[in-house]
Amino acid sequence: MLDPIVHFFQRIFSAVGRGFGLLVAWLVWPFLAAHGWYAGRSWIIKAPLAAIFVLFVGLYGYFFWQTQVWTAFDPDFVEEYRWSERTTAAGQQILAPAPASADAAGTETSTTATPAGQCQSSAIVDVIADLTDVNVNQNAWISSMLLYRLGLFGIDWDHTPFLDNKASFQRGVNQAVRRTSVELVDTLARMRGTSGINSELQDARNNLQFDEYSWYFGLSPFGPKTPTPSYYRTAIEGFRAFNTELAACNATFDTRADNLVQFVDRIANDLGSTSAILRERSENFNSGWFDTRADDRFWFAYGQLYGYYAVLSAAGADFSQVIRERNLGPLWTETLTQFRSSLRIQPAIISNGREDGWIMPTHLATMGFYILRVRSNLVEVRSVLDR
Repeated sequence: MLDPIVHFFQRIFSAVGRGFGLLVAWLVWPFLAAHGWYAGRSWIIKAPLAAIFVLFVGLYGYFFWQTQVWTAFDPDFVEEYRWSERTTAAGQQILAPAPASADAAGTETSTTATPAGQCQSSAIVDVIADLTDVNVNQNAWISSMLLYRLGLFGIDWDHTPFLDNKASFQRGVNQAVRRTSVELVDTLARMRGTSGINSELQDARNNLQFDEYSWYFGLSPFGPKTPTPSYYRTAIEGFRAFNTELAACNATFDTRADNLVQFVDRIANDLGSTSAILRERSENFNSGWFDTRADDRFWFAYGQLYGYYAVLSAAGADFSQVIRERNLGPLWTETLTQFRSSLRIQPAIISNGREDGWIMPTHLATMGFYILRVRSNLVEVRSVLDR
């Protein structure tokens, strides 16, 4: 009685085996044909082809290494700055204690602090310069690499589940840096919006707006180009130069409450846009582990949160006086805690399953949930500052 069932499964396994064999043969035959053709050629032809093959393997080896190794990635890197030890808001003059003097009884008495001739640099500017440095100096900028531009047999890497996570993460971080640079130029580094725009910051902002995918040569327009990382490295120099000017009291950083309100509002709006992108993908494409665009959506959002976590941690130091005056300390700390909680989600494989599914998880919906929690805290911060 079991024979029909046994034969049925035998036929199934046999068909699967034949199908797998045909797939392997289909994948291998071009290499076998190329090897047969190559073996019959002279060394005049073999040598250049061998050199091209070695170059090809080397390029792909380097590309694979750069996409898989994330140098200086650390969600807790903001702790290294020790911003909690700062006592002066950005742009304000730093006061140094004068030498102690002794009274008639021989005891030392404290004296009024005297100006040290130095102003406090901006933590925000420091951190966006460092974030960009990690993106283009400590790591290769993946999005403009030649093999990333060429794709997988002409298919955009973003449309595959392979080798695009780091590129999406870098673009997410860069989105946070770009948004911050705009606010620095337009409001934060100007006195009530009426003073002149700082040229160093303006140049840095313009360089950061450059195309993220530019290589040394392009087709539209046709001809040689300056690659993306070169523009971003120039932006880093602009940020460093501004902070040098600020530390010498030759630049402006306006730490008014309404500037912080606008800055927080811009960040909340930017995160709201990303939340909408995650929601659209999560609702309309429930392919689980087989959604090839879920990973780049997820890692872009992760990179954006990673960047804004650092930026807002720095803003807490730059606007420390405002935060104290408005009694925002606990709420500000809670907001940063929400950011840090969202960065704990680091799945090996991104899945975009149904929200009520029980086999394949829905990482996009989870990330969207954390973004909404963060955005809710930012809206509350804005509300307190507006009172």
